[in-house]
Amino acid sequence: MEEKLKLYGFNNLTKALSFNIYDICYAKSAREQQDYIKYIDEQYNSERLTNILSTVTEMIGARILNIAKQDYDPQGASVTMLIAEEDAVTSGRKKPVESAILGDTILAHLDKSHVTVHTYPEFHPGTSIATFRVDIDVATCGEITPLKTLDYMIAQFDSDIITMDYRVRGFTRDLNGRKLFMDSKMRSIQEFIAKETLDRYDAVDINLYQANLYHTRMLIKEPQLQNYLFNTDIYEIPPKDRLAISNSLRREMIEIYSGRNLY
Repeated sequence: MEEKLKLYGFNNLTKALSFNIYDICYAKSAREQQDYIKYIDEQYNSERLTNILSTVTEMIGARILNIAKQDYDPQGASVTMLIAEEDAVTSGRKKPVESAILGDTILAHLDKSHVTVHTYPEFHPGTSIATFRVDIDVATCGEITPLKTLDYMIAQFDSDIITMDYRVRGFTRDLNGRKLFMDSKMRSIQEFIAKETLDRYDAVDINLYQANLYHTRMLIKEPQLQNYLFNTDIYEIPPKDRLAISNSLRREMIEIYSGRNLY
């Protein structure tokens, strides 16, 4: 087990994870597209998203201070949680967050941690393809890190395309006063994702190590057409049409993954 760094005072590094997933679906008719959006709104309403974020908060060893959630008309939902570490460091001793207010001093760096999620279901009538996007942002201060939650979050959604950004900001100090701009060694976000999960995706990194900025994007390797048909059985579709639909879905995925339109 890696020995913990001995710090002077408290760890005030800010760690921010931006986690985005896209779920793609083929819905041919306008009715199917509307039904898909309705299904997504029911499946990922603010109550379910709150449960997911509550588990994320528990996994990183934090606790919830406040929850704000909202469902939108015609579609979409948002949840925001204010979170804090289980313990606050005060005068070299750990005390509960409730007692971390001393005189005029408030350890506000702990209460600025938060978790948010926003959903964006959408479709265009000219493409027969509907897309569901989920944005989750986890910002923490102190020792806790959101990276250990990646496998869980990937599993909670039908993740065809995943993009992740992780940034560590600020600095803390060791006992000798030396600045520490990272409190753990890492080369890639992929180090925190299980091999069996990574095996299902093509993944690429774009990292700026000197800025403590890490970016990973992932694209599903072998999509099965039946998983992308909404209220339609694959055997109801002629083989030629199956190929055309598969190509259309793959093109949509590649465009989102690469961030550019293909002509």
